[in-house]
Order: sequence, then C-alpha cells, then structure tokens
Amino acid sequence: MAMSVPERNSGSEEKEEESEDESEIVEESPCGRWQKRKEQLSQGNVSGVERASLAMDTEEGVEVVWNEVLFQDKKDFKTVEDKMKEMFENLMQVDHPNIVKFHKYWLDIGDNHARVVFITEYMSSGSLKQFLKKTKKNHKTMNVKAWKRWCTQILSALSYLHSCDPPIIHGNLTCDTIFIQHNGLIKIGSVWHRLFVNVFPEGGVQGKLHPHRDDKRNLHFFSPEYGSCEDDYAIDIFSFGICALEMAVLEIQANGDSVVSKEAITNAGQSLEDPLMREFTQMCVRHNPRLRPTAHDLLFHRVLFEVHSLKLLAAHCLINNQYMLPENCVEEKTKSFDPNGVMAEIIHKDHPRVQLKYSHVSPLELDKFLEDVKNGIYPLMNFASTRPQHVPRALSMSQEHVETVKTPTPEPQEAETRKVVQMHCNLESNEDTTKTHLTLFLKLDDKLHRQLSCDIMPNDSSRDLVNELIHHSFISEVRLKATLIHSTYCKFPIFTMFIISKHISIISCM
Repeated sequence: MAMSVPERNSGSEEKEEESEDESEIVEESPCGRWQKRKEQLSQGNVSGVERASLAMDTEEGVEVVWNEVLFQDKKDFKTVEDKMKEMFENLMQVDHPNIVKFHKYWLDIGDNHARVVFITEYMSSGSLKQFLKKTKKNHKTMNVKAWKRWCTQILSALSYLHSCDPPIIHGNLTCDTIFIQHNGLIKIGSVWHRLFVNVFPEGGVQGKLHPHRDDKRNLHFFSPEYGSCEDDYAIDIFSFGICALEMAVLEIQANGDSVVSKEAITNAGQSLEDPLMREFTQMCVRHNPRLRPTAHDLLFHRVLFEVHSLKLLAAHCLINNQYMLPENCVEEKTKSFDPNGVMAEIIHKDHPRVQLKYSHVSPLELDKFLEDVKNGIYPLMNFASTRPQHVPRALSMSQEHVETVKTPTPEPQEAETRKVVQMHCNLESNEDTTKTHLTLFLKLDDKLHRQLSCDIMPNDSSRDLVNELIHHSFISEVRLKATLIHSTYCKFPIFTMFIISKHISIISCM
C-alpha cells in the first residue's frame, strides 16, 4: 500500500492565505457602508485609540481606517457623551487637502461595552519619518525645492486649523503623524489629538491618552511649555520647526542618547548651509512661545515666499470655478487649438520678440498639473484671507447613530457641506403645453450624484423654485448663492438653468 504524503504549501501560497485571512471582514458599520478587516494598522500615535484596523468604504471602493476608542466604564462614557458628539461633529466639518480626512463616527453602547468608532482616510504610502529614513539609507540628500513645497503644505494645513473658530491646536505634530503620498502630497494626521485629550476622561478609556510620552524618540518635537500652560498655536509652530529641521537634515542625531538633546537640535540647525533655512527653523523653535511666528506669517518668510506664476493663479481659478464648466472642458479645448497658434507674445525693444505657441504646452502635463493643484500640492496661501474660518456646529447626530438609537421625536436631517462641481439643467415641455418638466442633475465633489425633478407651471418664476427647494430642505438658505439665467423666451417663459456657486450646501434627500 502506497502512503500519500500531503504536499507542503509554498511560501507564496502561505502568504496568499495570510493575506486572505487579513482581508476577512470581521464587522460592519450600522449603515453597512464601512467594513472592518482583521488587518491592524499603525497610523501614528492617536490619543485614546485602542486599535486601528484597515476597512473598506463600500460606496467609494477605497480603503479607510477603522479607529476604536474603548471606555472602561459606561458611566464615564455617559459623562462625556454630549461633548464627544459635539467634538466629532466639528471634526467632520474640517476640510483641507493637506489634512487627513475624518469621514464618519458612531457611538456603540452594549450591555458589557461602550465605545466610539470613527473612520478616517487611509494613508497607504507611509509616514514622513519612513520616507526620510529611506532617503538617508540610500545616501541621498533632501532636495531644497521639495523641502519648500512640503513646508508650504504643512503650514497651509496649520494655518487653516489655527484660523478655525474656535481654533484647533494639533498638539501632536511629528514626522510620524505627517504622511506623504506618492505624488508628493503631504497630509497631517491626528489633528484630533488635543481634542481627545481634553474631552476623554483620564483613565476612562483603555487606550493611552498621552502615547507620545512613552516614545522618547519623539519628545524633542514638543515645546518646553507643552502641558504646563493653556493650548496655543505656538506649540504647533515649535513642533513644525523640528519637523522642518528633520526634513532638511533627514535625521537629528541623538548621539547614542535615548532622547534628542537641545544641543543636538542646535547643531542640526547650524549645519544648514542656507542662511534663510537656518533663520526659518530657528524662529520656530525659540524658547519663548510669544516670539514664535504664526503659520500664516511663516508662509511669507523669504525662504518660502514667491510670487505665484500666472499659470498657478489660472489653475486655482479654474479649479475653484469648475462647477461652472462642462466636464472634460480642458481636454476638449486643447484639442481645438491650432498647434501653430500664438498663445502669447513678449515684445522686446532691443532684440526679437518671443512667441509662445500652443504646441509648447503638453495637454498631458497640463492635466497632471491641474490634478496636483486640485489635490493640494501647490496651495495658494499668499493670497489667503486671515479671516477666521468658522467650523459650524453639527445640526444632527451622525447617520449611523441615528439608525441605532430610537427616540420619541424625529431627528433633524444631517447637514452636508459638499460642493457642486458640475450641474446640468434640462427643461422639457409637455404635449398640452400647460406645464414644463424641470430636471436638475448635480455632480458633487465627493463623486456622488444628485438628480432633482419637478413640474413647472407657466406662472412659476425662478425665485419661486429656489424658495421651494429651500422650503423642502434640498438646499441650505444660509449658504445659497445663486444666479438665475433666464431662457430664451421663445422656448420657455422661465429659466433654463441655475448656476449655483461652489458654496452651495446640498441637504440629504429622504
């Protein structure tokens, strides 16, 4: 009798099985949109978070991070429940291309547990610290242009946070909580660090509220006054200065010590060859917090400030007014140009004029540049207003929580601040010509679509329709800014389309 010996799985087969095991769905959000997987993640030290897992957004088809804050006692949970709701709702209003997006949250209370689950953007390319280590390992130096571009993006995010009303202080800015994507886009994470520390009760959650205190390698990122006085923008500026210094020198040497000393920081700053870079970093790490500049002021420092090119200004103008333009308008426009046509001409008195032709511009390079501007790689901060940006209070609980908690009175609808990036309007006349059917098609900035339709009577005006949309909560009256374009009267007695500004707020349809 021959005995069969089972074949052993190869290394690749074992890895495939391990990968399949990690991708197994272990939990779903109450609404079914977010699916938690087994795979655990490390997205920087986040206060109070016991564990973070990879998850899937089933609507967008992208990976996200599933974060959990576990409470020791339900009494502690109930004590801060209202504060938590307000904090999380405000975090969902934070919207900046250089800040990791906070998507959704919900509260989960059971017989034996109480927790908060919140979903954040997944940064798959790794942290800035990992990138700097790889660069140093390959014996390369930091490109000055890249350094300036990264500093500008980080300061753009900090300026946004500090100008919110009330201001948001990061409080945990290190090279571990700054992430870099493959296209050079910088995003800062853990913007909720100080909010969590101030709201969650000490000892009331299972996760550590001060994880940075356990990592001695990162202690040099925190200002001398950190934790001993009221939160202020100056603590973020000090942390940014250390980050800027590490980006320039790749790593501040601890000289065998477990903690980076003040002397090591001073030596790293003095090693910078560019005097402007040296001055820039030294301003940020001044011992007296009152002498440190603001993020907005740093954007105008000589080492970073430059007069923006007309190309960049035009790109921002195009992106900001994209809702007024048809889809693929840039691609269609470039196809119609004559390659030999003169786009611009520079006339000189003492030598021949210079002509710039359309053939000098590559449509592919133009598309990539516009995409980079849209993603936030080239922020236009030198023209930004210093006016505080109000973070609106939430109008309702998150949708997941609404679905899990039954109350005797109906909950208000959840407000959204999605922008309309494109809109089409169509009017069709009925056979009896007594009324007209209006269809509005809206494309939102999160790639979702909204279609609204209604019948219009001959005595209806465009203003009547706007008021009706407001009355039925399809749009927000506070943020509506519409221009009504009237149709050619030979076809329709009212208007053909709305042009609704980028500030329109669309309310979820029931």
